[in-house]
Amino acid sequence: MRALVQGLNLRESWDRYLRAEGEATDLRTVRATIAWLRDEFAAAARREDRHGVARLVRLDTSRLFDAAALPSLDSFAEQHGLQDFSQQEQAEAYAAAYGAQGRRLRRRARLVEKQLEALRWLEALVAEPPRAGDALAAWLNPALASRLEAADLFTLHQLAERINGLGQGWHGGLRGIGRTKAQRIVEWLRAHEDSTGLRIGAHTALPRSHLAEQALHGVVMAATDIRPLEKIVVPAEMDGSRGLYRRPQAQCLLAAGNDYEAILAWIGAKHGATPQQQAAVVARRRSRAAGDALAVTGTRASPSLSPLPPVLSHTQRAYRKEAERFLLWALLVRGKALSSMTHEDCVAYRGFLADPQPRSRWCGPRGRERWSPLWRPFEGPLSARAVGQALTVLRNLYNFLVQQNYLVGNPWTGVAVSRGAAPRVDAGRSLTMAQWRFVREQLELQPANGSTRRLRAALLLLYATGLRLSEAVAARAGDLHWVEYPADGEDAQAEAGWVLRVVGKGQRQREVPLPQPVADVLLDYLASRGLDPDPGHPATQDAFLLGLASDAAERAPQLLGAGIDPAAGIASNTLYDQLKTFFGHCAGLLRAQGDERGAQRLFAASTHWLRHSHASHAIARGMPIEIAQQNLGHASLATTTVYVTTEQRRRMKAMKKFWQD
Repeated sequence: MRALVQGLNLRESWDRYLRAEGEATDLRTVRATIAWLRDEFAAAARREDRHGVARLVRLDTSRLFDAAALPSLDSFAEQHGLQDFSQQEQAEAYAAAYGAQGRRLRRRARLVEKQLEALRWLEALVAEPPRAGDALAAWLNPALASRLEAADLFTLHQLAERINGLGQGWHGGLRGIGRTKAQRIVEWLRAHEDSTGLRIGAHTALPRSHLAEQALHGVVMAATDIRPLEKIVVPAEMDGSRGLYRRPQAQCLLAAGNDYEAILAWIGAKHGATPQQQAAVVARRRSRAAGDALAVTGTRASPSLSPLPPVLSHTQRAYRKEAERFLLWALLVRGKALSSMTHEDCVAYRGFLADPQPRSRWCGPRGRERWSPLWRPFEGPLSARAVGQALTVLRNLYNFLVQQNYLVGNPWTGVAVSRGAAPRVDAGRSLTMAQWRFVREQLELQPANGSTRRLRAALLLLYATGLRLSEAVAARAGDLHWVEYPADGEDAQAEAGWVLRVVGKGQRQREVPLPQPVADVLLDYLASRGLDPDPGHPATQDAFLLGLASDAAERAPQLLGAGIDPAAGIASNTLYDQLKTFFGHCAGLLRAQGDERGAQRLFAASTHWLRHSHASHAIARGMPIEIAQQNLGHASLATTTVYVTTEQRRRMKAMKKFWQD
């Protein structure tokens, strides 16, 4: 405002002070913002009953006195050839030429000085630096603030949390806020970090794909607050080392000295971890303990890495989710250790699952990554079936602790679980053979790059074998074997081919035959990542079958130099999102062709649809049901019979014939 009042260059002043509001070339935005600033200052003056000051700060002196700056007396004399005249004669000529205009400019100067004086008074009275809890509307252009408010962002703290939580693309989905405006908002927040205390992380400057886990892990500090399991700091008085229902440590079969370490041992045991591996998990936790205490006091820049194994199975992730939810509730709501929980506590938690309150604290959108400050343990209230599943998992946790002589009893015994309808495989969530052929055709039309190679390998692997998503991302090259079976009495021809060894639910191992064309695609994909195409090669056997989307074998040295291992695997959600995106692309093409029903099915399709499709298509083509059961890893043959649709087709055909006749 001072720059504006003093007539400084408008564009330079705008770029220096108000760049976050928009472009200086957008005159409509410039005028609206200046009017808003004047209104805000005038309102502050009126609150102090200084109505004259309110009128003064609203004046635009540049319009009131539109006059060019006058020349000096010497310049005037030289311009008019009056150098040889006396100074009095020069002054008289000057007054005759500029008298009225000079008086207007002098009046304007007096008004400018009064405006500056008013601004100094207002600054001392009402001006404050930005604070984290301030409303966005107090600092940003009203039009810009309204767009953010439409996304439920009302304070500077909420805005900074979204930026840190989503990273560089935080403005995605916000109408009217593109990359340039988003960058200017970030610059403004960084310029006021000292007063707001809001730190915008360095990770927001890079795309998500360019960020290592180490960089993301330091975004949120470990604390006794809503945090993922790996970042929960358990106070000493609630860590369970002296829990009410603990057995003496000398009688315990676990190395765990507190409840947190016991949870880690339980999660590790869910994937067949050896005692040495479980002990290593506990050791990682203990090595972090001192650092956690420092993190709470703020004397350490970032927490250490997670004490959990880097890759968890689907079962381990499901069990971790329920354990961290219950641990957070016990600490933050009940104020108790897990080893001090009573039957009544468990009943109260069952009610909490049905309605987590306050929701603003406990619930958040699905899909927020665990490193993000936007992560929350719940999306909302759990269904009766989900509550039952959570209680079953927690009963399993406490049974484990009782069996290991860590606890004297299980408080979940006797807590009723609403079973609801038993879950059932939905064989209808699969692609028709025609839809599968269409998907294959579109796959061949995708651009040739590392991402497409991984997509092709994953799509064919999942369909050809019926693997679960977690099984596919956990598979390594060394799990792929060439086998030969000699001829027997029933079949005079020997058989040879590839099989994939899989560890599925319940740690049950199985071997799934792999068609030669699919094996060729997988081996070519390994070679494209700079790995030896022989899955038994010592340098390749530990590599994940599905890895990073590297573009060519010759890039392998550069990838390693950048800390990216071509043998590394990918997260389940990464592959899930890639396949969902591809199915959505195929669905859009079907919709353009007029096949609305087929488009809707492909929009809904996911990785698990490929498992259903494998089972349905294989049985329909004559595969014996007991072989399909073995390939799918079903514990019960009754589960596999869901895919037998011969009788249902006959009934459908008969009903159509009945109605037509």
